[in-house]
Amino acid sequence: MASRRCLAGVPPALAYFVLQGGSVKTGKMPEGEKTRQCKQEAEQQHKDEREGLIEFYGSYQELFQFFCSNTTIHGAIRLVCSKKNKMKTAFWSVLFFLTFGLLYWQFGILYREYFSYPVNLNLNLNSDRLTFPAVTLCTLNPYRYSAIRKKLDELDQITHQTLLDLYDYNMSLARSDWSTASTRKRTSRSLLHHVQRHPLRRQKRDNLVSLPENSPSVDKNDWKIGFILCSENNKDCFHQVYSSGVDAVREWYSFHYINILAQVPDAKALDESDFENFIYACRFNEATCDKANYTHFHHPLYGNCYTFNDNSSSLWTSSLPGINNGLSLVVRTEQNDFIPLLSTVTGARVMVHDQNEPAFMDDGGFNVRPGIETSISMRKEMTVRLGGSYSDCTEDGSDVPVQNLYSSRYTEQVCIRSCFQLNMVNRCSCAYYFYPLPAGAEYCDYTKHVAWGYCYYKLLAEFKADVLGCFHKCRKPCKMTEYQLSAGYSRWPSAVSEDWVFYMLSQQNKYNITSKRNGVAKVNIFFEEWNYKTNGESPAYTVETLLSQLGNQWSLWFGSSVLSVMELAELILDFIAITFILSFRWFRSRQRHSPPEPPPNSHDNAAFQDEASGLSAPHRFTVEAVVTTLPSYNSLEPHGPSKDGERLVGILFHQPALH
Repeated sequence: MASRRCLAGVPPALAYFVLQGGSVKTGKMPEGEKTRQCKQEAEQQHKDEREGLIEFYGSYQELFQFFCSNTTIHGAIRLVCSKKNKMKTAFWSVLFFLTFGLLYWQFGILYREYFSYPVNLNLNLNSDRLTFPAVTLCTLNPYRYSAIRKKLDELDQITHQTLLDLYDYNMSLARSDWSTASTRKRTSRSLLHHVQRHPLRRQKRDNLVSLPENSPSVDKNDWKIGFILCSENNKDCFHQVYSSGVDAVREWYSFHYINILAQVPDAKALDESDFENFIYACRFNEATCDKANYTHFHHPLYGNCYTFNDNSSSLWTSSLPGINNGLSLVVRTEQNDFIPLLSTVTGARVMVHDQNEPAFMDDGGFNVRPGIETSISMRKEMTVRLGGSYSDCTEDGSDVPVQNLYSSRYTEQVCIRSCFQLNMVNRCSCAYYFYPLPAGAEYCDYTKHVAWGYCYYKLLAEFKADVLGCFHKCRKPCKMTEYQLSAGYSRWPSAVSEDWVFYMLSQQNKYNITSKRNGVAKVNIFFEEWNYKTNGESPAYTVETLLSQLGNQWSLWFGSSVLSVMELAELILDFIAITFILSFRWFRSRQRHSPPEPPPNSHDNAAFQDEASGLSAPHRFTVEAVVTTLPSYNSLEPHGPSKDGERLVGILFHQPALH
């Protein structure tokens, strides 16, 4: 193209002048020299094009035409090949961009699925010798401890009078001998003052309309029984009601019982373990248990509790599955001189849990019936969850915004109870007796905290409604161990063997044979098999899976590969570069065509300018453009080479006459 422009821009004959020694010679440019100059310019242009490192297109049309003609994406070539047929071009354009949109719609679905972090549940069955879990057994009889025996007797007398007034029921109580009548009168007056502040009432439901209720309603024809709780200044009161009189009396008695327990300054004064009088026989894996295999603690409602195999230094291991290779216990289940208003059932309560976990008897325990042999088979089950973005589980509870008040590892129930206790201390300025005591706090006692019952039941209602947020704050542990239990029952001892069994118990354990069957029970706890199940989680969408799915969709809609994606990325980069270059050229062209501003010291006097120019240039030449082709005369052609001092000029000079 350079040579074509060169040839088109030069006329077939061009007059020239040679200035030599003041004389002017005319002549014509040689045809060979003109062709040689054009070829040199074309070769120089091609050389510049070959040596270029970056090639940019002159327009968007050139860019898209080159892309559609050379890309490996299917269907793009149709946009160029059918450009003479506008209908086909429009059809393929719509089809191409529609396919492109469907592709990225599928990409959006895949990305949304990936960033939702789904998991696959993996079920594995393992077979190995298993470590025996911890087993906690409670007497189900809150004991009349010597430190609080007198106050409990007073509470029983007040309860006896309350039941007599409400239900006309005369309850027989096992009274203890009081030392003096003055002592009984003084202590009764002190306890009676606090009991009268929270009286137990029984009325028709329609009659109690002045006080708000803190429990769900039942049939309006039923009697309504409960006790009144008021704030410290008695301005706000509510009626803690129950549809069952048994539940109401038991809850009311438990409320005052907790206050009596909280008044004991040293909790060790309640530690009155009587292992031999509760556990008549203990065997594990055909070997006899000893005191090193259990620990003791007291529960306010379930009495003395004993945890077996809780010592992490020497844990039991089952040699074989089956009833003969587990834990076998013979326990005493009769009730003598205990608290009948707190415990309305007889027997024992047992719970199976993992080591270094507290035994929450309300949640996972179940009762053992007297005169029955209860055989409990276990199946171990482990759950391993993925943390991080896949679930909100926690490894050890260190990232949970709740302080662990228990001296055990983190569990969800430990966190929930700790959360409630911390809110109890913050709201009511005292701690609930059933849960561990936070540092710097003290247990609730209405001799010190008059309205703690009002605060506690209000807080309990908010806790159950999740107003406190404990159920959201406390997350599940990423790794936990559970035991699936199944129980079988049979009569023990049998009718033909009960005589000699009771006789042997009376000789060895001083068992009262008059109680017969209702005084003993047998518990067997064992592994059903060595196989245990592990529930694990694995990512359903990994990076490799995502790339594979994206590649499948790209191949389905365009039939191309990763290099085709790079071609598309190159198209986008070229489009941005061309846009930048064209914008830059447009900006430069606007600056070039804008009129220049005159210099600050310039003059507009034309006469002054003509005079100055006349003085500076006394001899002027007038240059005129010649557009007429000169005739070709041989006489005008120069003969021989030009001499030194001659100069070829491609324009005509006219010198005016000098005056």
